[in-house]
Amino acid sequence: MKEPLEYYFEKYGIDLQGVHQIICGEKYVAVLLKNGNIGVCATLGNYVNINLRDLRIPDINNIQHRIVLNAYYNAVYNYQNEYTTSIDIFERIEFKKYNKIVMIGFFRSLIEKFENENLDLVIFDKTAKDEKLSDMSNQLTDVSEADALILSSTTVFNNTFLELTNATKEGCDIYTLGPSTILDREMLQYKNIKLLFGAIFEPNDINTLKIIQQDGGTKQFLPFMKKVFLKP
Repeated sequence: MKEPLEYYFEKYGIDLQGVHQIICGEKYVAVLLKNGNIGVCATLGNYVNINLRDLRIPDINNIQHRIVLNAYYNAVYNYQNEYTTSIDIFERIEFKKYNKIVMIGFFRSLIEKFENENLDLVIFDKTAKDEKLSDMSNQLTDVSEADALILSSTTVFNNTFLELTNATKEGCDIYTLGPSTILDREMLQYKNIKLLFGAIFEPNDINTLKIIQQDGGTKQFLPFMKKVFLKP
């Protein structure tokens, strides 16, 4: 399969008639559809200033376009599933059964849960700075040795998703994580993907849209976000 955004764009395109608004903040971009669905994507420090007119001819190689497309596909697909429960990844997965767990993306609150249970983690994040982080030069080697990979869904827009998933060994369990996750069953076709952990919002949620517009991030809109997961 092609990398996710190229795959979805070539197969489904983008229906600009269904988009009500694109909101570009410093930390997140939100796409609000006319049916009220909200999709978000983190920017990871990338400047994004895109409007509907810019997307008449989307450029799959343009990072700003990729971030907006990611948010758009979240808005389209994340609401087509029935979610039985709202749950945190640490409550859903028994991580003690794994020998080597690698995390791509610095999920601070989740890391603290691992530390409280004395579970070892190898963590990579090229945008964060922390003493807990491993050297990026070792990333693919450690990923290839992992029994479990916690993969930030921002790897989709920054186009490292395919390289990282393909680097895993047979039998590795990959869990995608974060509000940027495209919760669609076709994402489960990629190598070793076991569960997709993402988020949905109430229709036309003004609170989340305002927070993103005012340059807020996950911590700020967390109270308005429902953590959900999709399994095969």
